[in-house]
Amino acid sequence: MSTTDTSLTATHPTSGNQWVLASNNKGKLAEFKRLFAEANLDVTIVPQCQLDIEDAIEDGLSFVENAIIKARHASRISGLPAIADDSGLCVPALGNAPGIYSARYAGEHGNDSKNNVKLIADLQPIRAVKPDTPIKGMFVCVLAMVRHADDPLPIVAQGLWHGEILDTLHGDGGFGYDPLFWLPDLQASAASLSAADKNSISIVVRQSSSYWRSCLYKYFIAVLSITIRKCS
Repeated sequence: MSTTDTSLTATHPTSGNQWVLASNNKGKLAEFKRLFAEANLDVTIVPQCQLDIEDAIEDGLSFVENAIIKARHASRISGLPAIADDSGLCVPALGNAPGIYSARYAGEHGNDSKNNVKLIADLQPIRAVKPDTPIKGMFVCVLAMVRHADDPLPIVAQGLWHGEILDTLHGDGGFGYDPLFWLPDLQASAASLSAADKNSISIVVRQSSSYWRSCLYKYFIAVLSITIRKCS
């Protein structure tokens, strides 16, 4: 994970009590609210739909660019600080595809089944040449925060979760590419981990996709906390 230097004073204050989340995902909203409360930050997170903000056009070439685009878009319309994320699966053997197109890899946005079928098909020629060589992959998640729409120094955090790509679906939990994302150390897919007992503190929980994403969010909030207190 990495962030920009937080030593520069913000051009606009970030201590106002409302920030926009450039997403309408209820799970993300709940996670941010919980982490802001744990960090004792006097900030109310508002999903963009409550402010009649439509989704931004994600025309960046990277996860970082798209996260910043979404944050700037929400901030420009609302006049408030904004947080956004962008995530997906990268497979180096495919030039890091599906990458930023993960959700619409097969053409139709959000069709997990078709996306998985296409990924399996695209990897078949590679497996045919090296049938015994595991194909590496990584889930990527980027978080970005802007204090205002033209903020020259967005705060950015990036997390990577490494694994291997299967040639058949394994497990019926999770979403997206979880059934194809294999964790060799656990001998389990991300989809099968989703059904694990999340109440027990174990290596399974620490390797789960929800725990990995939560850790990135927590790291991001810690950086925001430092920035807010320096600028207030």
